[in-house]
Amino acid sequence: MHDLLTTITGEERAESLLTAVAVPSSLADPEQPRGQASRTTVAMALALVLFDDLLARVPSGKRYVARERERGRKVVYDHGAVRTVDWPETGGLPSGGEVFRRFLVPLGYEEVGLYPLDRIRMTGRVFSHRDLPEDLPQYFVSELHVDRLPAEAQDAVTHVVGESVDPLTDEALGLADELAQRGWLSVADAAHLVSALAPCFGRHHSDPALADYDTLLRHSAEMAWIATEGNAFNHATDRVADVDTLADELRADGWPMKDTVERSRSGRVRQTATRADTVTRTFRDEAGGSTVEREVPGSFFEYISRDPLPGGLLDLTFDAGNAQGIFTMTRE
Repeated sequence: MHDLLTTITGEERAESLLTAVAVPSSLADPEQPRGQASRTTVAMALALVLFDDLLARVPSGKRYVARERERGRKVVYDHGAVRTVDWPETGGLPSGGEVFRRFLVPLGYEEVGLYPLDRIRMTGRVFSHRDLPEDLPQYFVSELHVDRLPAEAQDAVTHVVGESVDPLTDEALGLADELAQRGWLSVADAAHLVSALAPCFGRHHSDPALADYDTLLRHSAEMAWIATEGNAFNHATDRVADVDTLADELRADGWPMKDTVERSRSGRVRQTATRADTVTRTFRDEAGGSTVEREVPGSFFEYISRDPLPGGLLDLTFDAGNAQGIFTMTRE
């Protein structure tokens, strides 16, 4: 892991990530020859690069991770969340969750959960790693169902994402397939693959028109967020022992926290979050023929506690009610 991450990010960033985030000891395979990276190692490396990207965009998340490191604790990386657009007019990008499924599956992930998020016209799809489901971060991939929006919002969606450019190359897909078939890549090829996959978690369309953004904001705050942030990590999550106590501590210290802790129907999964950090984005003012800047919600950091199932395994499921409550963190 150290060799692979250093090849991708450089020594300084690799050391910073490996001292901040807990890397599962189960990744260490004494039988793996030096210079080879297993698919679990590749999957974790991608997750760490995406975590690093989120911290670069979310100052409150970076501050929280530093807080935990000062206390001698590493973040336990539970999952990352992304948003996609379920619509025929997405330019070169596949529609909906296929944007990520096409390479998550070769990395060893499988879809294990489907969550209707009807209040916000979305569906959540959860991808968990087949080899190490409890140890490797999951992906919560949500799809915004544009056909459930009114006509003017559908038109705005097409204007915004209709000419999206797909960053995923055939070469990267070929390496992903090789990884799926063989179970490992050379460190050099693995670094190339992770570096090629990371840009898929970004925005692949041009600056939206301000009029389209305002239209989307009236009908779907989630789609308005996609208009400015695209498929970037919406949030990353630390798995903690007691999210209620943590939320009280952070709130008492003045952190901009969600008012409540979301609880699943089973009571085993509890989640809360800091509110999204504000970012400045550029919009096209087509009426004036210029560009304007505006402050909008960016990404955020989440905290989750998971209790074990009756059989002893960790409850890795999600809850539709919890998810829809957490989504409010990015509303203006």
